[in-house]
Amino acid sequence: MSITHYMSLLADNQPWNLIIFMAIPVIMAETLTITEFFIVFNRLKSGGIRTLNKIVGIFDGFYFTGIFIYLFMNAVLPLTQSGGWHTWVDVVAVGFYLSGVLFLLPIALMELGILFRGKTDEEKMKIHFILVSGFLVVAHVAMIFGMVNPEIVGSMSNMKM
Repeated sequence: MSITHYMSLLADNQPWNLIIFMAIPVIMAETLTITEFFIVFNRLKSGGIRTLNKIVGIFDGFYFTGIFIYLFMNAVLPLTQSGGWHTWVDVVAVGFYLSGVLFLLPIALMELGILFRGKTDEEKMKIHFILVSGFLVVAHVAMIFGMVNPEIVGSMSNMKM
């Protein structure tokens, strides 16, 4: 069975790639999600849960931005230039994974007071919730497409066996 570059990345250099590219960003996003529910349902504006949410949001936003830059330069550009993608399924998996930066970086910038400065606390809470939700959606789409065998949608003559 052939695999996508997404799954290949996670399977290579065990366990480090799995920890660096999957475990850390996803555990942080899950922590954001859980604390987000407490914040939204209890309308928390301060306290330990809000502080944890803020720290995790800043960390995960910048951490994932680093992943985005690294993988874009070392995987996306070379694969695109060499025509090494394993069908459109591979592009979807990697593309959706990397699109997580569009949701996590704004969270970090919002927590640092760089983005959405003119918004009320209520508006910021809604934006934060939407961004966290958006990341979860793209991460899950990436995981689903990343697990698909690319051979089922086309020929993979470029792939080494």
